[in-house]
Amino acid sequence: MSHALHPAQIAALNSQTRLPVLAAVAVGFAVAVVKWDTRRKTRLTLAHLTDYQLKDIGLDRLSAHAEASKPFWQG
Repeated sequence: MSHALHPAQIAALNSQTRLPVLAAVAVGFAVAVVKWDTRRKTRLTLAHLTDYQLKDIGLDRLSAHAEASKPFWQG
């Protein structure tokens, strides 16, 4: 079970009129961690797709490898 916030929950937190400074920093950090984790998982999955699956989503092996090789913090 994941304890990460759903994107709608994150958006709701970010839309508050004024969060205390420490809370705003904590929310910003949490958002960054969730993005990084999503990128890491997506790139790991991409690296393990078959040629047929890559063709189905319109990518070639070289493009998939280039994307999967990026570090998690790089968008």
